[in-house]
Amino acid sequence: MATITAEMKTFIESNLGWISTISKDGQLDLGPKMSLFVLDDNHIAYHERTAGQAYENLKDGSPLVIAFANLAEKKGYRFRGTVTLHSDDAIYEEQVKVAEEKGTKKPAVIPVLEVTEIQDLASGANAGKTIVKD
Repeated sequence: MATITAEMKTFIESNLGWISTISKDGQLDLGPKMSLFVLDDNHIAYHERTAGQAYENLKDGSPLVIAFANLAEKKGYRFRGTVTLHSDDAIYEEQVKVAEEKGTKKPAVIPVLEVTEIQDLASGANAGKTIVKD
């Protein structure tokens, strides 16, 4: 597993993240997820509330890619790895409590990305280059 640094965690907390999945017939799905958060040093998760196309893609085995960027800073990160869908375990129950506390819709599932690769999205020569790979 790749480690999410303290600097990356702060960046994630302060910027909107986007997820990307792909359908069985090859259609890319890309969208923002305001509920993305760092679960621990090696995992990023979010509350899947819409249970829409991205969720269907993940159920069908799609990879999950998560990216965060800040235009003003010309900085960003892309995270790749393996995803696990949590719907009836301690991770799910804890996040249902978080949703209740925040007054947001109960999530259908909590997708958790085990980060195995982190890429630099900062402007310049290293844009798109892998920083850490498991």
